Amino acid sequence: MKRTFVSACVATAVAVAVVGCTAAAGSGISGTDRAQADGTETERALTDAEQMLVDQARELLVQECMVAEGFRYWPAAVADVEERQGSGYVLDDVDWAQEHGYGTALRDRVVAIRRNDPNHAYVEALPDAERVRYSRTLDGDPSAGVLTAELPVGGTVQTPRDSCLAQAKGELYGDFAAWFQAEKVATNLVGLYAPDLMADERFRVALGAWSECMRERGHDYPDPPTIRGELPLLTDGLSGKKAREVERALAVAEATCATRETSLVRTARDLESEYRGRLQQYRDVVTEHQRLQHRALEHAREIHARRG
Repeated sequence: MKRTFVSACVATAVAVAVVGCTAAAGSGISGTDRAQADGTETERALTDAEQMLVDQARELLVQECMVAEGFRYWPAAVADVEERQGSGYVLDDVDWAQEHGYGTALRDRVVAIRRNDPNHAYVEALPDAERVRYSRTLDGDPSAGVLTAELPVGGTVQTPRDSCLAQAKGELYGDFAAWFQAEKVATNLVGLYAPDLMADERFRVALGAWSECMRERGHDYPDPPTIRGELPLLTDGLSGKKAREVERALAVAEATCATRETSLVRTARDLESEYRGRLQQYRDVVTEHQRLQHRALEHAREIHARRG
């Protein structure tokens, strides 16, 4: 049973998405920034708060579908706005870093929610045959048909064509197949330009300045991902309080150097926008992705109002 928690997006393996999930999903800058920059409401990625509303509505629709199939279902917790931040290449919010460090406590909260998810206990109590039917009803059965999407970087991904999750997304976005195709392309463009962006001299200069800034503060790191890789070792054996202090000090230094002392965040955002802008062959699908996002947002608001 997979739908236990919809966590914040995982940081991109390639080192560009300097902001969080919404940036990777749409433009090269955050949903909030696009909302302010664009005159056309639907020509932007959703903000984190808007996407959270859509995710919550999806879970309500999944619940309706599961109940109709004879099961009980508790809507899975979705990542809140705070949990959706801090997952990019470099921290870009000093206040968030001061409060959450690198988000360790937020991730611990996710684990606790998963551990106490009532769906787990419910599924475990079902007879074997019903447990299988529950899983297939919720997530789908690949043997009954799948949708396939080609990724921009090569390869394909598949998803079951019919399930309560598919039905919920179909109701939100209007056409599940169209959404699946657009979403898989629009959210996987970063791999097409990440190597070139990181090799760009403008990025390398900004990153070098950031590293020097960190070194002046007593933290000798060549790039932000190195900090995340070493953090478990740096806090190993420390008390909870001391570990949080070490984490927050590093996070605040990283964000301060990236946003206030150097141009790393600004340069990365500008370059990401520039490189994504060269992918004109994907312009229509990105526009369609954003249109479907806003359709889902409109429906989500209606669903929440109906549930009142």
